Amino acid sequence: MKKTICLAGIPLLVLIDQLTKYWARTWLSVKGPVVLIPGALELRYLTNQGSAWGMLSGQMVFFYIFTILALGILGFVWYRIPAEKKYRKLLLIMTFMIAGALGNLIDRVIFRYVIDFIYISLIDFPIFNVADMYVTIPAAFLVLFVLTVYKDDEFTFLRRKKEPQEKGEQ
Repeated sequence: MKKTICLAGIPLLVLIDQLTKYWARTWLSVKGPVVLIPGALELRYLTNQGSAWGMLSGQMVFFYIFTILALGILGFVWYRIPAEKKYRKLLLIMTFMIAGALGNLIDRVIFRYVIDFIYISLIDFPIFNVADMYVTIPAAFLVLFVLTVYKDDEFTFLRRKKEPQEKGEQ
C-alpha cells in the first residue's frame, strides 16, 4: 500500500463520514430512530457539543486546539512512516485516525457540535458516528500492534534526524 493511496483515502473517508452525518441530519432528525437489530442496534440523531458521554460539553476552543494538535502529531507520524511493507498497518491506522479527527473537526467548525447517530442499545453505549469509529478502532489496533507486532527499535523513524557534523567538529 503506497502513501499516495492512503493520502487519497483520507478525503474519501471524510466524505463517507460527512455523507452519513448529512443523512442523519436530514433524515433521522425528521423521521426519528431506526431500529436495525431490535434490542441491540439503532440509528438515532443526536447533536453532541462535547466528547463521549457529553464530557466537556460546549468547550469548543479546547476541542479545536486539541484536534489541531492531534492532527499535527498524526500527520507528523504519517509523514515519517517508512514506505516498507512492515509499516503498512501503521500507515493505515494513521490514515483512519486523521480522517476521523478531520470528520469531527468539520462538524465542530460548521455546526459547533458533532452529529452522532449510531446507538448500541444492547449495552446502552453512548451514541457515536463514523468518524468516532475511524479514531477508536484504529487506536485499539495501534495499542495492540505496538505491544505485539512492532519492536521499540522499529520506531526510530520518529526520532529527530541528527545534523551531519562538519569536519573538524567534535
